[in-house]
Amino acid sequence: MKLTALLAQRQALLRQAHLANLAFAYDRLGDFVVRIARAGLRGPVLLKRADPEHGRDWPVLIPLYGHQSVIDEHFTDEDIIDLADVVGYALDAIEPEIVFDLSELETLFRRPVRLALEEAGIGVDERSLPPSPGEGHHGNLHSSTCDDDEL
Repeated sequence: MKLTALLAQRQALLRQAHLANLAFAYDRLGDFVVRIARAGLRGPVLLKRADPEHGRDWPVLIPLYGHQSVIDEHFTDEDIIDLADVVGYALDAIEPEIVFDLSELETLFRRPVRLALEEAGIGVDERSLPPSPGEGHHGNLHSSTCDDDEL
């Protein structure tokens, strides 16, 4: 391929890369939605993106009420890195910190990504998600006691 041909395709390639990143964000957020629902996790968390200038070389996920050990049990370091990346991509911004309820991941982040994909003409195959919060047992991040499913 010649340089001129590659440059001529630049805009189309950038668009394809953007759509591929949206698709990855949508799919990865779906994984998190399923895992969070299956574990029955809910409650407010603080997601802090990596900030090497302030001594934080990787993102962290902190429950605002509850136990860090439950976060550590359900999310690996790589999961939290992916979560920070896809949430940032879903927001179309790099927010240093964001507070959200784990049970609202679908509504706050995944649904807008799906709409962006559909607006771009991308057909989205929906996988089966578990019941919505409120159906069945769900752990509570802000409970005064903690069992295996609570943060």
